[in-house]
Amino acid sequence: MGIGVAIGVIAFRKITEAQANLGPEGLNRAVGRMADGMFDFADAVRTGMHQREEDLRAALGIDDAGAARR
Repeated sequence: MGIGVAIGVIAFRKITEAQANLGPEGLNRAVGRMADGMFDFADAVRTGMHQREEDLRAALGIDDAGAARR
């Protein structure tokens, strides 16, 4: 009987957790995490592009003043 109660409690917790994740609040959390991840990825790409542009400008001997005039 104790094993049956333990299995029932575990199943109830899993079902409650699944309902919380599928409800509006769970959906909002999931979308928020996804949006944060996309913003972090975009920032990393921008930083990498800026660094690569600086490396190329240094390798080609192009000054930054010329880039500002464009």
